[in-house]
Amino acid sequence: MLYLVGLGLADETDITVRGLEIVKRAERVYLEAYTSILLVDKEKLEAFHGRSVIEADRELVETGSNDILAGGDKADIVFLVVGDPFGATTHTDLVLRARELGIETRVVPNASIMSGIGCTGLQLYNFGQTVSMVFFTETWKPSSYYDRVRENVQTGLHTLVLLDIKVKEQSLENMARGRRIFEPPRYMTVAQCAAQMLETEEERKEGVYGPDSLAVGAARVGAANQKLVSGTLKELSTVEMGAPLHSLVLLGRRTHDLERDYIREYAVNKETFDASYVKGYGASL
Repeated sequence: MLYLVGLGLADETDITVRGLEIVKRAERVYLEAYTSILLVDKEKLEAFHGRSVIEADRELVETGSNDILAGGDKADIVFLVVGDPFGATTHTDLVLRARELGIETRVVPNASIMSGIGCTGLQLYNFGQTVSMVFFTETWKPSSYYDRVRENVQTGLHTLVLLDIKVKEQSLENMARGRRIFEPPRYMTVAQCAAQMLETEEERKEGVYGPDSLAVGAARVGAANQKLVSGTLKELSTVEMGAPLHSLVLLGRRTHDLERDYIREYAVNKETFDASYVKGYGASL
């Protein structure tokens, strides 16, 4: 059996009891280590689980899946995923490959950022499409996410923006020269995301949002040191929210007064928050 087991959002203790029992008896355990990170290191995870864990980077998962699945028809193999296996990042490709090899699969779900973002006080059924924000470069500033945000804005729904992480990435020069030298890990911040969103709006000039648009920044959701900050995109573009992982929610105009009252408590500036809210928000759920 191949088990895809969700680890939850924060630390080694967030795994479910069922998931932990499966991990303890499995022949091999892999930790998916490129689409997200747990807020503790692998050694702490191994100590809590009582066994060794094999890190599975993008290369192993995408090109070495046969190694992961080897023997899965005779023994239990576990693939650990931060959050939920089918949450913000899906691993349907691994399941499909297992099926081709005649290996049974089972999923053990857990909390993901898709549900955990409810900690902001914003109603989950008032969210539209989720989008991803990648690190811009001097020559590459993709804005396809902007079209999805526009669709959410047109229907008055909130937009969850998932922020880029770079783990075990190569520079273009090292990649071209075939040198397996990797760049230091990078994790996008709420401030970087807000600044890039404003940069895209300045480029597209379609009025989907602007400096006074309200948003909520979330850092380390589910952890003891979770942090939430609300304010305008301009304010959030300079906010400091500490260690990763970060996410951002752009408010929809149908924001209910109960949602407003909740997020106002962690506003950068309550006066600017109120002024922006009066301009374009508020409706019945």
